[in-house]
Amino acid sequence: MLPLAIYIHWPFCKAKCPYCDFNSHVAEQIVSERWKAAYLKEIKYFAERMDKRKVSSIFFGGGTPSLMPVNLVKAIIDTLSEYFIFDENIEITLEMNPTSIEAQKLEGFKAAGVNRVSVGIQSLRAKDLKFLGRQHSAEEALAALKMAREIFPNYSFDLMYARPEQTLDAWREELEEALEYAGPHFSLYQLTIEKGTPFYAAHSRGEFTLPDEDVATEMYELTEKMLKQKGLLAYEVSNYAKPGFECRHNLTYWHYGEYVGIGPGAHGRIGFPRQATMMIHGPEAWLKSVEEKGHGLQSDVVITPQEIKEEAVMMGLRLASGIDAVRFKTATGLDLWSCLDQQKLKACAAEGLIEYTPDYVRPTEKGRMLLSSLTALLLL
Repeated sequence: MLPLAIYIHWPFCKAKCPYCDFNSHVAEQIVSERWKAAYLKEIKYFAERMDKRKVSSIFFGGGTPSLMPVNLVKAIIDTLSEYFIFDENIEITLEMNPTSIEAQKLEGFKAAGVNRVSVGIQSLRAKDLKFLGRQHSAEEALAALKMAREIFPNYSFDLMYARPEQTLDAWREELEEALEYAGPHFSLYQLTIEKGTPFYAAHSRGEFTLPDEDVATEMYELTEKMLKQKGLLAYEVSNYAKPGFECRHNLTYWHYGEYVGIGPGAHGRIGFPRQATMMIHGPEAWLKSVEEKGHGLQSDVVITPQEIKEEAVMMGLRLASGIDAVRFKTATGLDLWSCLDQQKLKACAAEGLIEYTPDYVRPTEKGRMLLSSLTALLLL
């Protein structure tokens, strides 16, 4: 049986970014001991349900996990180590924002067991940081990166491109500057407008526009070229790494492995047949449920073979290495080739969108830029 991944969701932020559609909230007061008790209680619930499984990765996401008290992070890691078997090379990642207050906690997080950090920077330009609702300056971002790489050799940071009024030359200049601080992993996302966010309403009103599709494509191609020159290879649509430094936790998602989701709004995929778990989104409602029931489950359902097929193919095609047929069978119980339209598979290969052999199917660089339509086309 393959190792588990465990995701811990911390739902709180200092401020809500206008582009964000994650389950994040601003709270004036947090009773940390109450939250600590709830996290440990929910960990126990899943541990008893999963038996003593091996764990390959733990990921503290949010929200802003670097706002968590260090002793809470330590208590969660220590409790997980009691109930599960940690892989000898376990990856324990914590997302952070680069404000000076959070950066000062890095040594404490390392002592607690964290061995990888992911820094959410998004831009190195003051105007764009303000537009994106970020709470840090470019100077704070670079200072935090310097501190992160001194404490954590394995670190990553995020940037967004295709921002309003951004040109290809401006992105090249910013990316060159960012690469001076790059570690073994780098995440670069195209700014997208998600329903339900303040940006969606503002964009609908015409308050700002994004670069057109051709410019965004040129930015994507430039990004891949510049990072490759630095030894950072595109292993997923938005993620680049030096060989051996790919995010192990996210690879579990993309390979359709099992993962436990703990905390408000967290999702999980566990067991055979696969069960989809989703925790209650509202922080206070989740807290109350855990205190009363031992868990904050909102739903816990067996996924149909059709849903498994759609999820596994969609996730797997995000990877540059694509979908391995044997791994797919192990993860899903399904035959990869019976899930794909063979005629359309051949047509997409002829158009240079995918490559495939009896062992795998994977998108080409051209295909990765058309991923949503490609996935819908190939699935039966």
